[in-house]
Amino acid sequence: MQLIHWRVQTSPTRKLRIAAIQYLNPAPLMWDFDHDPERERLAEQYTIHSMLPAQCADALAAGRADIGLTPATAYAAHPGLAILPECVIASRDAVRSILLVMRAGVDIRELRRVTLDPASRSSNAYAQIILQRFHGARPEYVLRSGPSGANPAAAVNVDDLLRDSDAAVLIGDPALRLMQECEAIHLVSSTRPHCIDLALEWRVWTGLPWVSAFWAVRPEAISASGRQARDVVSDFVRSRDHGLQHLSEITAEWAPRLADAPAIPPEAIAAYLRQNIHYILDDACRAGLECFYRYAAEMKILPEAPRLRFM
Repeated sequence: MQLIHWRVQTSPTRKLRIAAIQYLNPAPLMWDFDHDPERERLAEQYTIHSMLPAQCADALAAGRADIGLTPATAYAAHPGLAILPECVIASRDAVRSILLVMRAGVDIRELRRVTLDPASRSSNAYAQIILQRFHGARPEYVLRSGPSGANPAAAVNVDDLLRDSDAAVLIGDPALRLMQECEAIHLVSSTRPHCIDLALEWRVWTGLPWVSAFWAVRPEAISASGRQARDVVSDFVRSRDHGLQHLSEITAEWAPRLADAPAIPPEAIAAYLRQNIHYILDDACRAGLECFYRYAAEMKILPEAPRLRFM
């Protein structure tokens, strides 16, 4: 009698593609993906591609990424996305890395031309809400062009930034460098550009946190990967928790990367991660998100966003 041995065929787990951001502030969220002992395990489940925030949104929309740390605008612009719960890039007061840089002597209510930062659509949308809704300004908006492959952490030349505009939105590590420089020289001169912290401005006018970015997910990609959604969520939440436990190590890793002039000293990096950035997507952040989407839709900056849908 011939015995027949049945082999159970199981579908291999497909790696999930992560679109990550190249700036300092997401570093705590990525701790486990970048460090032992979890790095090797996670490398079997995920592939990571680093890019600018706006590029993360494009990668998700085009199906080139499955999970992306995307600007808040992506959720309204690309229906069908879900939000990975608990993790966020937000600020409950001043953030120091999202600025409106204004010419000296220009009244914010009389801005005529504002240059937007191509790296972050959310910051640009927030800036338009703040200028128009809260200050009554009606400037022309233009998108700044930048060289392909430019170092996202590099300092900017303020004269070039404001060459054709009264003000410009500047985000990320270049903004943090500029704020550090201004603070270092105790900037009070009426002849030098003025920096407005847009997260603080949002907080003053709304009483709510500024929510810059969160992990957005294509739910169908999670299903196709063969992984359980709860396990994916657990990987990202655990990575954030471990990152928050290792802020001193993150500071030490990033200090050499931000050491070229104008340098950001280690103590400023540590203060930024501990005090300026908030990483927990709590009820206050949800309220801030809903307020942002409501204002953006009313002003026709974004399409009406769907209700917040969590993975």
